[in-house]
Amino acid sequence: MATKPLIGINGDFRPARKDAIALSWFNAGYYDSVSATNPIPVLVPPLADDADLKQFLQMLDGVVLSGCAQDLDPVRLGMDKHPHTRPMASRREDFDRRLCRMAVEMRMPILAIGGGMQLLNVICGGTLYQHIPEECPKALHHHDPVESTLRHILNIVPETRVDKIYGPGEIRVNSGHHQAVNTVAKGFMVSATAPDGVVEAIESTDPNWFALGVQWHPENETASALDMQVFEQFLTAIVAQKEPVILKLSKAA
Repeated sequence: MATKPLIGINGDFRPARKDAIALSWFNAGYYDSVSATNPIPVLVPPLADDADLKQFLQMLDGVVLSGCAQDLDPVRLGMDKHPHTRPMASRREDFDRRLCRMAVEMRMPILAIGGGMQLLNVICGGTLYQHIPEECPKALHHHDPVESTLRHILNIVPETRVDKIYGPGEIRVNSGHHQAVNTVAKGFMVSATAPDGVVEAIESTDPNWFALGVQWHPENETASALDMQVFEQFLTAIVAQKEPVILKLSKAA
Protein backbone atom coordinates (compact mmCIF):
# COMPACT_ATOMS: atom_id res chain seq x y z
CA MET A 1 0.00 0.00 0.00
CA ALA A 2 1.35 3.44 -0.96
CA THR A 3 1.99 5.75 1.96
CA LYS A 4 0.46 9.20 2.02
CA PRO A 5 2.73 12.27 1.92
CA LEU A 6 3.43 13.99 5.23
CA ILE A 7 2.99 17.77 5.24
CA GLY A 8 4.38 19.87 8.10
CA ILE A 9 2.46 22.92 9.34
CA ASN A 10 3.86 25.48 11.76
CA GLY A 11 1.60 26.85 14.47
CA ASP A 12 1.06 29.97 16.52
CA PHE A 13 2.55 30.69 19.93
CA ARG A 14 1.63 32.79 22.95
CA PRO A 15 4.15 33.30 25.76
CA ALA A 16 3.20 32.67 29.38
CA ARG A 17 1.30 35.46 31.12
CA LYS A 18 0.43 36.12 34.73
CA ASP A 19 -2.96 34.52 34.25
CA ALA A 20 -2.11 31.85 31.64
CA ILE A 21 0.53 29.32 30.67
CA ALA A 22 2.45 29.42 27.39
CA LEU A 23 0.31 28.07 24.56
CA SER A 24 0.72 26.74 21.01
CA TRP A 25 -2.22 26.35 18.66
CA PHE A 26 -2.97 25.52 15.02
CA ASN A 27 -5.78 26.95 12.93
CA ALA A 28 -7.94 24.05 11.83
CA GLY A 29 -8.28 25.36 8.27
CA TYR A 30 -4.65 24.49 7.51
CA TYR A 31 -4.72 20.86 8.54
CA ASP A 32 -8.27 20.32 7.26
CA SER A 33 -7.28 21.66 3.83
CA VAL A 34 -4.18 19.46 3.72
CA SER A 35 -6.20 16.39 4.78
CA ALA A 36 -8.87 17.11 2.18
CA THR A 37 -6.32 16.66 -0.62
CA ASN A 38 -5.09 13.30 0.78
CA PRO A 39 -1.77 13.96 2.65
CA ILE A 40 -1.40 13.59 6.40
CA PRO A 41 -0.84 16.94 8.16
CA VAL A 42 1.94 16.98 10.77
CA LEU A 43 1.88 19.77 13.33
CA VAL A 44 5.36 21.18 13.87
CA PRO A 45 6.12 22.50 17.38
CA PRO A 46 8.69 25.32 17.82
CA LEU A 47 11.70 23.05 18.30
CA ALA A 48 14.70 24.77 19.84
CA ASP A 49 17.49 22.58 18.44
CA ASP A 50 18.45 22.79 14.75
CA ALA A 51 19.47 19.11 14.65
CA ASP A 52 16.04 18.13 15.94
CA LEU A 53 14.36 20.39 13.42
CA LYS A 54 16.37 18.96 10.52
CA GLN A 55 15.53 15.40 11.61
CA PHE A 56 11.87 16.39 11.79
CA LEU A 57 11.91 17.95 8.32
CA GLN A 58 13.63 14.92 6.82
CA MET A 59 10.52 12.92 7.72
CA LEU A 60 8.27 15.30 5.79
CA ASP A 61 7.43 15.63 2.10
CA GLY A 62 6.52 19.32 2.17
CA VAL A 63 5.88 22.30 4.41
CA VAL A 64 3.00 24.74 4.75
CA LEU A 65 4.21 28.04 6.22
CA SER A 66 1.09 29.32 7.94
CA GLY A 67 0.02 32.91 8.40
CA CYS A 68 -0.33 34.83 11.63
CA ALA A 69 -2.59 37.53 13.07
CA GLN A 70 0.58 39.40 14.05
CA ASP A 71 3.49 40.70 11.98
CA LEU A 72 7.19 40.07 11.49
CA ASP A 73 9.15 42.36 13.82
CA PRO A 74 10.00 45.45 11.71
CA VAL A 75 13.09 46.17 13.82
CA ARG A 76 14.58 42.89 12.59
CA LEU A 77 13.86 44.09 9.06
CA GLY A 78 15.74 47.33 9.61
CA MET A 79 12.60 49.47 9.99
CA ASP A 80 11.14 51.65 12.71
CA LYS A 81 8.01 50.10 14.18
CA HIS A 82 4.78 51.49 12.73
CA PRO A 83 1.86 52.10 15.17
CA HIS A 84 -0.29 49.61 13.23
CA THR A 85 2.32 46.84 13.43
CA ARG A 86 1.89 44.14 16.05
CA PRO A 87 5.00 41.95 16.18
CA MET A 88 4.41 38.25 16.79
CA ALA A 89 5.92 36.50 19.81
CA SER A 90 9.69 36.29 19.41
CA ARG A 91 9.67 32.52 19.96
CA ARG A 92 7.34 32.07 17.01
CA GLU A 93 9.25 34.41 14.69
CA ASP A 94 12.61 32.91 15.69
CA PHE A 95 11.33 29.41 14.98
CA ASP A 96 9.49 30.33 11.77
CA ARG A 97 12.66 31.93 10.40
CA ARG A 98 14.70 28.81 11.19
CA LEU A 99 12.01 26.52 9.78
CA CYS A 100 11.70 28.50 6.56
CA ARG A 101 15.45 28.85 6.06
CA MET A 102 16.04 25.13 6.58
CA ALA A 103 13.16 24.13 4.29
CA VAL A 104 14.57 26.44 1.59
CA GLU A 105 18.08 25.03 2.02
CA MET A 106 16.67 21.50 1.74
CA ARG A 107 14.69 22.53 -1.36
CA MET A 108 11.51 21.12 0.15
CA PRO A 109 8.16 21.82 -1.54
CA ILE A 110 6.78 24.90 0.23
CA LEU A 111 3.33 26.47 0.28
CA ALA A 112 3.55 29.80 2.12
CA ILE A 113 0.27 31.46 3.08
CA GLY A 114 -0.39 35.04 4.20
CA GLY A 115 2.38 36.07 6.56
CA GLY A 116 4.11 32.84 5.55
CA MET A 117 4.59 34.29 2.06
CA GLN A 118 6.06 37.47 3.55
CA LEU A 119 8.43 35.36 5.65
CA LEU A 120 9.52 33.27 2.64
CA ASN A 121 10.27 36.44 0.70
CA VAL A 122 12.30 37.94 3.57
CA ILE A 123 14.28 34.76 4.27
CA CYS A 124 15.20 34.54 0.58
CA GLY A 125 16.39 38.16 0.50
CA GLY A 126 13.30 40.21 -0.36
CA THR A 127 11.75 43.17 1.45
CA LEU A 128 8.31 44.17 2.75
CA TYR A 129 6.02 47.16 2.94
CA GLN A 130 5.29 47.55 6.64
CA HIS A 131 1.96 49.37 6.23
CA ILE A 132 0.28 49.39 2.81
CA PRO A 133 -1.99 52.45 3.31
CA GLU A 134 1.00 54.73 3.90
CA GLU A 135 3.66 53.15 1.67
CA CYS A 136 1.27 52.43 -1.21
CA PRO A 137 -1.16 55.38 -0.99
CA LYS A 138 -3.04 54.42 -4.18
CA ALA A 139 -3.64 50.86 -2.94
CA LEU A 140 -7.04 49.29 -2.54
CA HIS A 141 -8.43 48.44 0.87
CA HIS A 142 -6.58 45.21 1.78
CA HIS A 143 -7.56 44.89 5.42
CA ASP A 144 -10.74 45.58 7.35
CA PRO A 145 -10.52 45.01 11.12
CA VAL A 146 -14.32 44.69 11.32
CA GLU A 147 -15.38 43.02 8.06
CA SER A 148 -13.74 39.60 7.62
CA THR A 149 -15.25 38.92 4.18
CA LEU A 150 -13.23 41.54 2.28
CA ARG A 151 -12.36 40.30 -1.23
CA HIS A 152 -10.70 41.69 -4.34
CA ILE A 153 -9.88 40.66 -7.91
CA LEU A 154 -6.67 38.79 -8.62
CA ASN A 155 -4.58 39.68 -11.68
CA ILE A 156 -2.68 36.51 -12.56
CA VAL A 157 0.54 36.46 -14.54
CA PRO A 158 0.14 34.07 -17.52
CA GLU A 159 2.07 30.78 -17.60
CA THR A 160 2.80 30.77 -13.87
CA ARG A 161 1.88 28.18 -11.27
CA VAL A 162 -0.95 30.42 -10.09
CA ASP A 163 -2.24 30.59 -13.67
CA LYS A 164 -2.13 26.79 -13.82
CA ILE A 165 -4.02 26.57 -10.52
CA TYR A 166 -6.88 28.97 -11.32
CA GLY A 167 -7.06 29.06 -15.12
CA PRO A 168 -8.99 31.72 -17.08
CA GLY A 169 -11.82 33.89 -15.79
CA GLU A 170 -12.24 36.46 -13.05
CA ILE A 171 -10.76 35.33 -9.74
CA ARG A 172 -11.55 36.95 -6.40
CA VAL A 173 -9.69 36.14 -3.21
CA ASN A 174 -10.10 37.06 0.45
CA SER A 175 -7.91 39.82 1.82
CA GLY A 176 -6.85 40.70 5.36
CA HIS A 177 -3.31 42.11 5.44
CA HIS A 178 -1.72 45.50 6.03
CA GLN A 179 1.80 44.41 5.04
CA ALA A 180 2.93 43.15 1.63
CA VAL A 181 5.90 42.08 -0.44
CA ASN A 182 7.94 45.04 -1.72
CA THR A 183 11.14 43.82 -3.41
CA VAL A 184 10.75 40.21 -4.56
CA ALA A 185 13.55 37.87 -3.46
CA LYS A 186 16.11 36.70 -6.00
CA GLY A 187 15.04 33.39 -7.51
CA PHE A 188 11.36 34.30 -7.23
CA MET A 189 8.88 36.08 -9.47
CA VAL A 190 5.53 37.76 -9.03
CA SER A 191 2.75 35.46 -10.20
CA ALA A 192 -0.30 37.50 -9.14
CA THR A 193 -1.15 41.02 -8.02
CA ALA A 194 -4.18 42.95 -6.86
CA PRO A 195 -5.54 45.51 -9.36
CA ASP A 196 -3.53 48.20 -7.52
CA GLY A 197 -0.26 46.35 -8.15
CA VAL A 198 0.21 45.03 -4.62
CA VAL A 199 1.90 41.61 -4.82
CA GLU A 200 -0.49 38.77 -4.04
CA ALA A 201 1.59 35.73 -5.03
CA ILE A 202 5.22 34.84 -5.64
CA GLU A 203 6.78 31.61 -6.84
CA SER A 204 10.18 30.09 -7.44
CA THR A 205 11.61 30.58 -10.91
CA ASP A 206 13.14 27.10 -10.66
CA PRO A 207 10.69 24.73 -12.43
CA ASN A 208 12.03 21.83 -10.35
CA TRP A 209 11.27 23.46 -6.99
CA PHE A 210 7.69 24.10 -5.88
CA ALA A 211 7.87 27.17 -3.64
CA LEU A 212 4.67 29.18 -3.85
CA GLY A 213 3.55 32.05 -1.66
CA VAL A 214 -0.01 33.42 -1.68
CA GLN A 215 -1.11 36.47 0.27
CA TRP A 216 -4.73 35.34 0.48
CA HIS A 217 -5.93 32.47 2.67
CA PRO A 218 -7.17 29.43 0.72
CA GLU A 219 -7.61 27.54 4.03
CA ASN A 220 -10.01 30.13 5.45
CA GLU A 221 -13.79 29.73 5.65
CA THR A 222 -14.06 32.85 3.46
CA ALA A 223 -12.14 31.11 0.64
CA SER A 224 -13.87 29.97 -2.54
CA ALA A 225 -14.09 26.40 -3.80
CA LEU A 226 -11.44 27.23 -6.41
CA ASP A 227 -8.93 28.04 -3.68
CA MET A 228 -8.69 24.37 -2.71
CA GLN A 229 -6.80 23.91 -5.98
CA VAL A 230 -3.85 25.66 -4.34
CA PHE A 231 -3.48 22.68 -2.01
CA GLU A 232 -4.18 20.23 -4.84
CA GLN A 233 -1.38 21.71 -6.95
CA PHE A 234 0.93 21.58 -3.93
CA LEU A 235 0.20 17.85 -3.60
CA THR A 236 0.72 17.29 -7.34
CA ALA A 237 4.17 18.87 -7.09
CA ILE A 238 5.08 16.75 -4.06
CA VAL A 239 4.04 13.53 -5.79
CA ALA A 240 5.98 14.51 -8.92
CA GLN A 241 9.09 15.16 -6.81
CA LYS A 242 8.76 11.84 -4.98
CA GLU A 243 8.27 9.70 -8.09
CA PRO A 244 11.88 9.93 -9.39
CA VAL A 245 13.15 8.94 -5.93
CA ILE A 246 10.78 5.96 -5.75
CA LEU A 247 11.72 4.90 -9.29
CA LYS A 248 15.45 5.12 -8.46
CA LEU A 249 14.97 3.01 -5.31
CA SER A 250 12.92 0.38 -7.17
CA LYS A 251 15.62 0.02 -9.84
CA ALA A 252 18.32 -0.32 -7.20
CA ALA A 253 16.34 -3.11 -5.51
